[in-house]
Amino acid sequence: MSLPLRRPSRDPGRPAPAPALPSGRLRWHGRRAAALGLAAVATLGLADPHPLGAQGLGDRLFPTLGNPGYDVTSYDVSLDYSGHNDRLLDATTEITARATTELDHINLDFARGTVRSVRIGGAPAEHQQHGEDLVLTPAAHIAAGQELKISIQHTSDPRGTSDGGWIRTTDGLAMANQADAAHRVFPCNDHPSDKALFTFHITAPQELTVVANGLPQGSARRAATRTWTYRTTHPMATELAQISIGKSSVLFRQGPNGLPIRDVVPTADRAVLEKWLTKTPDQMAWLERRLGRYPFETYGVLIANARTGFELETQTLSLFEKAMFTSGQLPRWYVESVMVHELAHQWFGDSVSPRRWSDVWLNEAHATWYEALYAQEKGDFRASLDARMRQAYEQSDGWRAEGGPPAAPKVPQPGEKISLFRPIVYDGSALVLYALRQKIGTAAFEQVERAWVTEHRDGVADSADFIALSSKVAGQDLSGFFHGWLYGAHTPPMPGHPLWLATGRFGHPGKPAKTGKSA
Repeated sequence: MSLPLRRPSRDPGRPAPAPALPSGRLRWHGRRAAALGLAAVATLGLADPHPLGAQGLGDRLFPTLGNPGYDVTSYDVSLDYSGHNDRLLDATTEITARATTELDHINLDFARGTVRSVRIGGAPAEHQQHGEDLVLTPAAHIAAGQELKISIQHTSDPRGTSDGGWIRTTDGLAMANQADAAHRVFPCNDHPSDKALFTFHITAPQELTVVANGLPQGSARRAATRTWTYRTTHPMATELAQISIGKSSVLFRQGPNGLPIRDVVPTADRAVLEKWLTKTPDQMAWLERRLGRYPFETYGVLIANARTGFELETQTLSLFEKAMFTSGQLPRWYVESVMVHELAHQWFGDSVSPRRWSDVWLNEAHATWYEALYAQEKGDFRASLDARMRQAYEQSDGWRAEGGPPAAPKVPQPGEKISLFRPIVYDGSALVLYALRQKIGTAAFEQVERAWVTEHRDGVADSADFIALSSKVAGQDLSGFFHGWLYGAHTPPMPGHPLWLATGRFGHPGKPAKTGKSA
């Protein structure tokens, strides 16, 4: 995610002490619950039934998100769009999962919609709403290891507030589900630790174009409507789901190694946006030289005619505001570097997803790192990586006081979930990577980067995994080094730069302000 720039607001939360995190690799099809290492998940193996009501995985930042007891393998989401983005959508969500313990109830995350009926294994099931938890009661007890087939008929309401989910554009809809809003669109296990394959079937008036994550699987016309089907070939976290419905043009081009690139833009703005879209293949080649092959089946830029206050790395189809490209207020090198930021997220955050939301620094530090490297190549003297990191170092203590250290961020402000994405998560976390490169040398650092996205591809990973990999590559125990950088209240000395001082002044280095935007 890229956010507009503003002085951070104060937050009453407190950073947690550095947790003792388990190491090891969790593939998308593995037992997600066993690898989370969260307090609430520690009871999964017990035979006592869970009480009827809201649960959650116990994620420190979003404790009510996610649900214990099962591992989702696929979602099949059908939506019927009337052509009016202020009306409910009829929907059916089908979930395939495997129980990881005995269950008498199944909790899903769902809000901002009405459930009409539920079937589990083909049999009718009872359902109750408890806050933002949808609690299902199957007709029969579910055994550990049993495959679950859940079908939910419901509505999906696009008339929400600014807390995520559907985005109403001038001509339709798009989605922005980070960090905790996919369940405001469809029932799901809304935590990035439980990745799954997705299929979307979207019915809309024939004059509209629909694009979603993954590759098209064909379409069918009926009367005045058309149903579009898209399917992912790699697992995806719920927060990365994307559907675009509108008066759009889909522009095709080819990326490195023949990768299909498809961009989705308002048809009326196609000509003015083309000069930006042609940059993507070269940007992808630039990143592949540093990280290896792009990890997914396709990529593209979705440019929405809406005011969101951010850009977002939705998997295979990154979301951007049209104004970023058309306002004329931002230098070319900066716009291109933000494009690289969201593209880098396809490796860091999408292919390798955070095990818990406190690990989000791994997403944003790396996206910011490659954004800064690209800006250094494409920008002017003000875009130097060293200069940007020195400015970040000077302000880092202030960012830590305001938002907590990188791997133990303070909780989002009440009613402002997006406030999780403070400066400490961006430049403050990229500073950790800069310190690591200073500590182990450029060659070892670049080896860590490539190994990280290779070893954890299509999986989830956490801070302990990154520490372990870095230590292995460097041939030295880096746990003490990382403890200060990731969990300390104050910024440690920068290796190789003994004269750098952390003054604690607020600000955000290296980026011109986006005028007229709020986060």
